[in-house]
Amino acid sequence: MSGTADDDLAPSKTEGFKVGEKKTLEEYTKLDQNDDSLRRWKESLGLGSGNSISNPNDPRKVIILALTLEVEGRPDIVVDVTTESSLQQLKNKPFTIKEGAKYRMKAKFKVQHEVLSGLKYVQVVKRKGIRMGKDEEMIGSYPPSTEDQPFYQKQFAPDEAPTGMMARGHYDAISKFVDDDDVTHLKFEWSFDITKNW
Repeated sequence: MSGTADDDLAPSKTEGFKVGEKKTLEEYTKLDQNDDSLRRWKESLGLGSGNSISNPNDPRKVIILALTLEVEGRPDIVVDVTTESSLQQLKNKPFTIKEGAKYRMKAKFKVQHEVLSGLKYVQVVKRKGIRMGKDEEMIGSYPPSTEDQPFYQKQFAPDEAPTGMMARGHYDAISKFVDDDDVTHLKFEWSFDITKNW
């Protein structure tokens, strides 16, 4: 990929925000045990609840399991993104979205080994090589998946497909999942067609 494509996919930064110091799960659990508000924050993250199911032979911090396209009045389209062949199919076999359709994406993922901070989904859409838009969705921070919570799901904000003759056609997209440390956990290309009818 060219530098321009990577620049397009750079997540926005909040001025003045600095990523906190990295801590292990054990450090988080012992952190200020007498601080009630910090205890509630740790509980909201799920720290200390359930046995971790992290695979010690898999160094990845996040594994994106599936993406789902939810369209009002239509069956969900679920795409497994765990294999290279499924990612290649995403690129070569476009989704079809009817113009004006209301839809949303949903990500299913699991977290391993340590707390994941500030996972984001960034997407750039192009038509005939011209950038049409960039979307960014904050997914959030999560503790490692456990037997009680083997995976997480995040529904993205609803969207509406453009309408009109000029909007119809083929679109290419590049997407990535990136965290506060600027670590890219998954990057892939895909495509879709906006059509008059399903």
